[in-house]
Amino acid sequence: MLAAELVPPVAEALRAVNPVELVAVAFGLVSVYLAAREHIISWPTAIVNVAIFFVLFWRAKLYADAVLQLVYLGLSVYGWYEWRFGGALHSRLHVSRATRTHWLVLVPLFLVGGLGLGALLARYTDSPVPYFDALLTAASLVAQWMMTRKLLENWVIWIAADLVYVPLFIQRGLPLTAVQYAVFLLLAVLGWHGWRQSLRAQALATPPVHAA
Repeated sequence: MLAAELVPPVAEALRAVNPVELVAVAFGLVSVYLAAREHIISWPTAIVNVAIFFVLFWRAKLYADAVLQLVYLGLSVYGWYEWRFGGALHSRLHVSRATRTHWLVLVPLFLVGGLGLGALLARYTDSPVPYFDALLTAASLVAQWMMTRKLLENWVIWIAADLVYVPLFIQRGLPLTAVQYAVFLLLAVLGWHGWRQSLRAQALATPPVHAA
């Protein structure tokens, strides 16, 4: 009886799935999985993902998230370069921790950028969720920049953002995207643990400095 009742809603949800969204989701999942594994191919797959989602978000009237995809495009190119050449003597970049200076700069940028963008969206667009959209945009930008520099704490920000993104996308009629971000949430947790292990391995591999 219960299974019979579930068939119509499931069938309706499947018919509503946008095949373009499905492709974007696939590239997004692969990109985040590779990032959690510190694989540099995460960046070109991210470029494909954000290009498709720019179109999807604009059509869903999530304007800040649409523009965010263009910024992601630039950050993906930057991250691709940094992961390959951003280390000492243009070597491969390694995982590190965010410093106090990072937080003193990034937290005010998040607040000013998010609230300022929210005010603009509320005044000049028909976005139904201007401040949610804007604050998530600001948090995502901070997290993405931190990822380009392989700062461990980027995963904490992604976890917090994904917890809000999932219900937002359900409310805006993007069910497959909501599922994607639920998986992103799990991958962010895996990324946090994986990068912590990488950081510990680096510490063990670094010889101690002895005083002369």
